[in-house]
Amino acid sequence: MVDGVAVGAAVPPNGPAQKPVPAGTSAGTLGRHLARRLVEIGARDVFSVPGDFNLTLLDHLLAEPELNLVGCCNELNAGYAADGYARAKGVGACVVTFTVGGLSVLNAIAGAYSENLPVICIVGGPNSNDYGTNRILHHTIGLPDFSQEFRCFQTVTCAQAIVSNLDDAHELIDNAISTALKESKPAYISISCNLPGIAHPTFCRDPVPFFIPSNVSNQLGLEAAVEVAAAFLNNAVKPVLVGGPKLRVAKAQKAFVELADACGYPVAIMPSAKGLVPEQHPHFIGTYWGAVSTRFVGELVESADAYVFVGPIFNDYSSVGYSLLIRKEKAIMVQPSRVTVGNGTSFSCWMTDFLTMLAKKVKKNTRSMENYHRLYVPPGMPLKGEKDEPLRINILFKHIQDMLNGDTVVISETGDSWFNCQNLRLPEGCGYEFQMQFGSIGWSVGATLGYAQAATGKRLIACIGDGSFQVTAQDVSTMIQCGQRSIIFLINNGGYTIEAEIHDGPYNLIRNWDYTGVVEAINNKEGKCWTAKVRTEDELSTAIATATGAKKDSLCFIEVIVHKDDTSKELLEWGSRVSAANSRPPNPQ
Repeated sequence: MVDGVAVGAAVPPNGPAQKPVPAGTSAGTLGRHLARRLVEIGARDVFSVPGDFNLTLLDHLLAEPELNLVGCCNELNAGYAADGYARAKGVGACVVTFTVGGLSVLNAIAGAYSENLPVICIVGGPNSNDYGTNRILHHTIGLPDFSQEFRCFQTVTCAQAIVSNLDDAHELIDNAISTALKESKPAYISISCNLPGIAHPTFCRDPVPFFIPSNVSNQLGLEAAVEVAAAFLNNAVKPVLVGGPKLRVAKAQKAFVELADACGYPVAIMPSAKGLVPEQHPHFIGTYWGAVSTRFVGELVESADAYVFVGPIFNDYSSVGYSLLIRKEKAIMVQPSRVTVGNGTSFSCWMTDFLTMLAKKVKKNTRSMENYHRLYVPPGMPLKGEKDEPLRINILFKHIQDMLNGDTVVISETGDSWFNCQNLRLPEGCGYEFQMQFGSIGWSVGATLGYAQAATGKRLIACIGDGSFQVTAQDVSTMIQCGQRSIIFLINNGGYTIEAEIHDGPYNLIRNWDYTGVVEAINNKEGKCWTAKVRTEDELSTAIATATGAKKDSLCFIEVIVHKDDTSKELLEWGSRVSAANSRPPNPQ
């Protein structure tokens, strides 16, 4: 037992006489069991980086005909790809080697944890005979203690399993995977390198399918929560409804729309909930993001006498440096398993049940919506660029808006793309993903790889800054290898613009790359990849026409050259407020 997690005993698995079974045979082995489990839960593409401790396991995953191994250039990108895949399919998986691979993928797993994504992180571990000995192994920090990796993963996963004995391997693997699915968080599974190919009676048949029961609310608690919330809202004059990012983990998008239909309130989203609420809804008004909200949305929400926040996360980024004008006594906060009304009691019930029942109790009130229509003025269009005028960011995103349809997905990288993409209006069926809570630059390259591998019927449009791209650029190679057809807009403005707006300095400037040249070198004239470098609106229009026409079946990489100070007005406002929050002096002692 290590911190409550069962760990196999340090003995040879089932005696020294047992020999590994070659991959691809029908015998019941640990490797085949894990492969079938991954297929069963929907993780049919597994992102991997080989290392000597996981090679035998990879053989057995390869032998599963319904499983596809996607080799990545590094572990960080493999983790980001599993994150992106989980966003599209509901679960993702990656396989790396012991410690050097595990600690490399750790950042991506932490990001998946922050975004409530079930990612199964599988690590090829040491030979089972080495546990409990005084041996020093390679890929470690030089101590005979193999638990460093395990301890690191404890804080960023909901379940951990060290499989070093076949007798309890079945239970440990299934428990870790089922916990990840139930809690919608990553799980860590370490498998000793000598075990995947050994037959064991517990693996003699196909896995019994998982049964994960639906969450059921306590009926009395649910009814009490709905009664109090309905009375609160029915007494309000100008209520509003705001969707948050935890709608995804609660699987409550449909119930949210039911409430929106029933109540008649204006419907806004928090920035990290974009893509979770249909923007074609007749009461949808845009993004609530404090001082950088969609026009008129901030004023309408903050002047309301009651607001329902469904699945919110209020951090320093989403609150624009803690500057939101939201008062607790006017708010109903609906979390996945808890509802709090004003300054009153918290009720224990599940979000979906609460929203569905509240929709039947709340009285329709369109006063706030009518007020919005009186205030609303349509946004202006960016001025058309003069011939040969340098391309502007607002012109770029006007063209990206015109590209969107139900068969596209927008991937927004950390940076000014957050704000520019937030202003895009998503057509019905158009997906949208970004990583706001963790905000790890470079996330989007791996996430684009993973999402595209999962959603083959969609075409991804990724908006990536030059600084972020330099962190994870290698796995454009894997996109080409997999025959993906995403469109990547590389926004080249010469540095870390979002950092510069928070606190500028020479460290925010980066070495300029020939980005199209880098991608062409990666392609090496062997894959379906097309690149373009654009500096004007005419060049952009031509490039987009090619990417959506003659090169629609290729990976398209469009480098967009813009001025380093050409940013959204929202980033300027947001950056100054986050800077002020970061710069607060210490409280008096």
